[in-house]
Parts: sequence; C-alpha cells; structure tokens
Amino acid sequence: MSANTPPRLSVPVSLEFFPPKTDEQRDTLEKALPTLKALQPDYVSVTFGAGGSTLSYTPDTVCHLREQHGLDAAPHLSCMGGTRAEIRSLLQLYRDKGCRRIVALRGDLPSGMASYGDFRYASDLVGFIRAETGDYFHVEVAGYPEIHPQSDDAQADLANFKRKVDAGADGVITQYFYNPDAYFRFVDDARRLGVQVPIVPGIMPITNYSQLRRFSELCGAEIPRWVARRLQSFGDDAEAIREFGIDVVSGLCRRLIEGGAPALHFYTLNRARATVAIVERLRG
Repeated sequence: MSANTPPRLSVPVSLEFFPPKTDEQRDTLEKALPTLKALQPDYVSVTFGAGGSTLSYTPDTVCHLREQHGLDAAPHLSCMGGTRAEIRSLLQLYRDKGCRRIVALRGDLPSGMASYGDFRYASDLVGFIRAETGDYFHVEVAGYPEIHPQSDDAQADLANFKRKVDAGADGVITQYFYNPDAYFRFVDDARRLGVQVPIVPGIMPITNYSQLRRFSELCGAEIPRWVARRLQSFGDDAEAIREFGIDVVSGLCRRLIEGGAPALHFYTLNRARATVAIVERLRG
C-alpha cells in the first residue's frame, strides 16, 4: 500500500427501513434488499412511523425481513399514545418472533390525540421494557448531537439523554448530522456524565435536497451552509446531487471512524444505491 493511500476502514454497519404501506413501496424495498443484504449488516431496524401511524405495519415488516430475507430485524417501539397493555403485547409478539433487539423511542403524539398515553418519555418506555422482559432485549435509544428540536437547552437535553441510558439502554443511535464535531462533542459530554454505552452515529445519505431539507427542519439536523449552497446549485440534476452527496457523506463517515465511532447506522429510506456506494468506498 502506498504511503499516500488512506487505510482501509471497516466497522459494523446497520440499516434502517420504514415499513412499506403500498404495493409500490413494497416493490421498492424488495428491489433494494438484495444489494443491501450484500453489505452484511450487523442488523436492520424498522421504524414505528410518525405518531404511531404504522403500528400494524412495523411488526409485519420485521417478520418479513426475518423470515423471508434472514435479516436480524429490530423493531422501533414508540411510547406516544400507547398503553401498557399495547406495548406489553408488542413485546411479547417480538419475543415470539425471535427478536432480541429493540429501538425504544418517545416518538410523536398521534395526530388528533390529546393524551400522551401511559408513557410520556423514552426513559419511561425503557424502564417498562426492562421491568417486563429483564435483559432479554438489547435496547437502543436515540441521541441528538445537535440537540433535540423540542429541548429547552443543551444541558437539559443531555440530562434527558442520560435518564434514558440509566433506565437500561444498551446502546445509542444518533440523529443524523453532517458536522462530525457535533458528534465528537456529544460523545465527550456523554462520557463526562458517566454514559459508557456505545454511541453509534446515524448516517443519512444525500440524494434529494428538498427532501433532506424537509427532514432536517423536522428533526433539528443542521445542513452546513456550504453543503446546502452546493446542492442548490445542482438544481434538478439528480445524478450530480447523488455524486456530491456520496462524496460528502463518505468523507463524514471516514472522519467518524477515524475518530473512534464504533459502527455506522444508515437511514436508507428503503433504497440501496447511495448507502451501498458510501459503504463500498469505506471498505474498498
């Protein structure tokens, strides 16, 4: 290997899918799965849906990925609007299906509902999972390197984060970001608070600027000005956006790995091309 050749970088990867609700969405996911499976992900996760809107779709998708594709599929579980009985039933279903990992989230309050349900915070949900199932599940929770959009301030956000971990979380998946320093500072702050579980960065490939901007406004993720301006300059040139996005996100991932990130969790949006291109660059 030449002295100028960057070292080969390889860490475990995991993938996130959303549960398809239409035939078209199911076809899109099915077409992406063979290529994504070739990445040999450590596990895959399936989202719960905004406001619990996909309550019935998430278990079906988890079972399909496990039984038809042989993937270690982990369901997201949101406590917003749910009762203890409903969540207890889901936990039993996932045990029966052989799931050993859960991503526990607060989630969004379902539209039209005024009540939070039996749990208001993700820490309450994590505590309930532990009380009901002991150490059966490996529980992941969310982290926000750029601060949760509904948090009052950074210190309050860190305190809420620590409560989730102290309730029994085994690991953390962060919201996506494009500033690696935000992740490194978040990890340092967490370690100073005594949080020792792995903190895995969430990675969002860039393939569509208007979609990315919409997602980022909702979740509080910052798109660096230079990235936004370059994406704007490409207009409707989807291929240029995709190639630029692969360059930017590959560079981000390389810095994260070099800085000690234990793994990478990709938000695939049920598509393969960008995620595969990024991982192949990192492993090549």
